[in-house]
Amino acid sequence: MHGPRPTLEAVAAHAGVSRATVSRVVNGGAGVRKSLRDRVQASVAELGYIPNSAARSLVTRRTGAVAVVIAEPETRVFSDPFFAQQLRGISRELAACDTQLLLMLLEGRTDYDRIGRYLAGGHVDGALMFSLHRDDPLPSMANASGLPTVFGGRPGWPGAEDDPELLYVDTDNRGGARQAVEHLLQRGRRRIAVITGPLDQTSALDRLDGYLDALGLSEPDPALVAHGDFTAEGGERAMAELLDRSPVPDAVFAGNDLTATGALRTLRARGLRVPQDVAVVGYDDLEQAAWAEPALTTVRQDIQGMGRMMAELLLRRLGLGGASGGERPAPVVTPAQLVVRASS
Repeated sequence: MHGPRPTLEAVAAHAGVSRATVSRVVNGGAGVRKSLRDRVQASVAELGYIPNSAARSLVTRRTGAVAVVIAEPETRVFSDPFFAQQLRGISRELAACDTQLLLMLLEGRTDYDRIGRYLAGGHVDGALMFSLHRDDPLPSMANASGLPTVFGGRPGWPGAEDDPELLYVDTDNRGGARQAVEHLLQRGRRRIAVITGPLDQTSALDRLDGYLDALGLSEPDPALVAHGDFTAEGGERAMAELLDRSPVPDAVFAGNDLTATGALRTLRARGLRVPQDVAVVGYDDLEQAAWAEPALTTVRQDIQGMGRMMAELLLRRLGLGGASGGERPAPVVTPAQLVVRASS
């Protein structure tokens, strides 16, 4: 049977210091000599003392928690491996700084009020927000709450580019898409179609722009564009639309890997060979891309690393995470790299 839980007073008596000194040490306060800090920490470890989180928050004015807000419904988040990878990177970085992750999803417009109240209620120290859509109220809600916030993806709302305090992490979506389409051109493909993602998201817009860059176009050919939604089902529908048009494309650049897998299903159902009849390239390099039949050529972005970087930027803004040299946190854009496999 366990004994009584050690108290702050018990630690102070064991270490031979005052209660106030112990409080400053366990709550991260300054002004304690290293010799005393080491003695207190040794007593904490020996006695198994666990600081009271409510008391700690009164001293530090921190909750030890961060809200991760994904502007997508539950069904989308838990069916798309992209989100799992990004959350893994975020979780690992936060855990290393003893900070908890609080996941918030958006099933409908009514959820914005709930999330806005929570963010403004002092329950978390900061927020990470991603998968935002055009005219999404989340950025203004974060601003109104006063919470330090880092966004996933290039910000697309009015005034964002002029905000020197704005922090975000993105990949070079435009450059990655350009690599994909240039690869298809080098393979001799001439009727290259595109299945976009939802064009109310900057990632989808940037990938469409990269497609146009590679083809030297300012506007896409309507016969070679179909709109998807970053899901496999959307990829199936969009590929069917393209095949029902004339001329039939000899290659397809899909907005992400899930879209590409849907396109592969439709091509297989129509009796078309990949890549002999139609070459396919995706975007993300999810683990499933290598398992596709045929293995999917795609554009790799470091999804888990981007999640880690988002959390790192936020922790630095909060003064946590071992920030050094007083460097001001800045937005990060990671490189994209084409991975050639059998589908092209």
